[in-house]
Parts: sequence; structure tokens; C-alpha cells
Amino acid sequence: MFSYKQINIIAAVGFVIMWSSGFIGARLGTAEASSMTVLMWRFIVAAAILGMWWVLVKRKKLSFKSILSQSLIGLFAQGGYLYCVFLSVEYGVSAGTSNLITTLQPIVAAALAGPILKEITTIKQWGGLLLGILGVLFVVYADLGTGAQVPLWAYALSFLAMLSLVGATLYEKGLKHPISVVDALPIQTVITAFLFTVVGVATGSALPPATTEFWLAVLWLAGFSTIGGYGFYWLNLKLGSVTRVSSLMYLTPPVTMLWSFFMFGDQIGVLTIIGMIICLVGVWVIKKGTLIKTSNPIQNTY
Repeated sequence: MFSYKQINIIAAVGFVIMWSSGFIGARLGTAEASSMTVLMWRFIVAAAILGMWWVLVKRKKLSFKSILSQSLIGLFAQGGYLYCVFLSVEYGVSAGTSNLITTLQPIVAAALAGPILKEITTIKQWGGLLLGILGVLFVVYADLGTGAQVPLWAYALSFLAMLSLVGATLYEKGLKHPISVVDALPIQTVITAFLFTVVGVATGSALPPATTEFWLAVLWLAGFSTIGGYGFYWLNLKLGSVTRVSSLMYLTPPVTMLWSFFMFGDQIGVLTIIGMIICLVGVWVIKKGTLIKTSNPIQNTY
């Protein structure tokens, strides 16, 4: 049996690795098909896997209220968030920059967690959050200066994605009777698969290309990014505060940049490296400033 500290480490590391893989999967998939086609089949595959698993393990029946709540969370945390991210990458925003823009989530989440959830954000945490934003600005400035022809509204899509995920996160954390991650994730994924299927059929984007690269990208996204990324995200949320969990996103840009470097040969400039270092320092400061909880956080998690 793992201790609380060990579970925290596993959850944090798993989240950073899995979440960062999504930005690479988006680039792989949109090289073969439109963002809607990729999203549609990604969630069909993920929903099929999670659905079969849920049936095999014979999970308990859930109330209509719980199903409705998790459906709403899925529509915002997966539907709204991912569609905006995929579109931004499709229109030329680099995977690393899209990742970094969405990591503005911690500062927004911290600002709203106080009045909405009554969570306390310490002065050290605010300092770490501000350092994270500074790191984001460094990397975005470097990307804008590369000469790539990317419309400014494409960057705005990444900001919309961030806001969608923040809303879903605060809603989930504020639920009076939350359900376990293994019960919540299948519901979220199935409703998102239904949404993207409807949109995909309506826009003529349902037909997948007959290429091995496309299906490898779909499997990558379904396994690593959907099941792994979102599974670890909600697990971390149950184990800690909104501010601390959201701050882990500051650690995903360095991993995404490394993915991009080794898989696509993307160059990592000086400003980008400085930005990543600042983000890492910001997360370290946030961790040091986190208040120790006295209650048992490993409750209704699995």
C-alpha cells in the first residue's frame, strides 16, 4: 500500500508526463486530418476502452445528479478545452507555446478558488504563480518572434481553452458529493465522444483517413492524454488544493518542449529556456508555500 506522499509523487509525475503528451498528439493527428476528425475518433476510442473496463469491473450504479454533473464537467474540461487547443495548434501555434498559454490556469484558478471555494492561497504561492506567468511571457514572446505566420486569434483559442478547464475544475472541486475518478472519467469521456461525433458528422469531418499515422495518433491521444492525462488530473485535484494542482501545469512545458525537440526537431531558444526555468522555480515556490492539510485527503478518490 502506497503512503500519501508516494501517491502524491506518482500522481504528480504521471500527470506531467501524460498531460504534456496531448500537445504532441495534437500535432501528430492534425498533420493527417482536421482537428475535429482527430478529436472525434480520439474520444470514441477512449470511451470504448473506459466503457468496456467499467462494465468488466462492475462499478456501482450512480445517481442521475452525479451523471449530470460529470457530463457538464466533461463538456468543459474535455470538449471546450481540447477543441480550442487543437484548433490553435492546427492554425500554427507551436505545441510548446499552446501548452504554456494554457498554463496561465493556476493564476486564474487561484484567484477564483478563494471567493468560490474558500481556499487559502498563501503569499508564497502567489509569488510562485506570478513567476509562472513571467515564464509564460518569455516563451510566447520567443515564439512570436520566430517569424511564423500565425494569426493572433489562434493564440486567443489557447486562452479560451484555459478558461474552460478552470471552470470545470472549480465546479468539480466544489461538488458536495463527488464520486471517484474511476467512475467520473468514463462519464466525462462518453459525453465528450458523443459531442464530437455529432459535430464531426454535422461538419463532414467524421470520415477518418486510411493512414497508419492517423490511428497511431488517435491511440496516443486516447491512452496517454485522455485516460492518463485526465485521470491523473482529477486524482491530483482530490489529493490537493486547486492552486497546488493547477500549478503542476507549469511543469508540463519543459516536457512538451523536449517531446517537440526529439520528435519534430523543434529548436529551443534562449528565451524559451529562460521561461521554462522560471516556470520550474515558480512551481517550487508554490510547493513550499502550500499549507499542510490535517484531514485525510485520500477519501473517495478511487
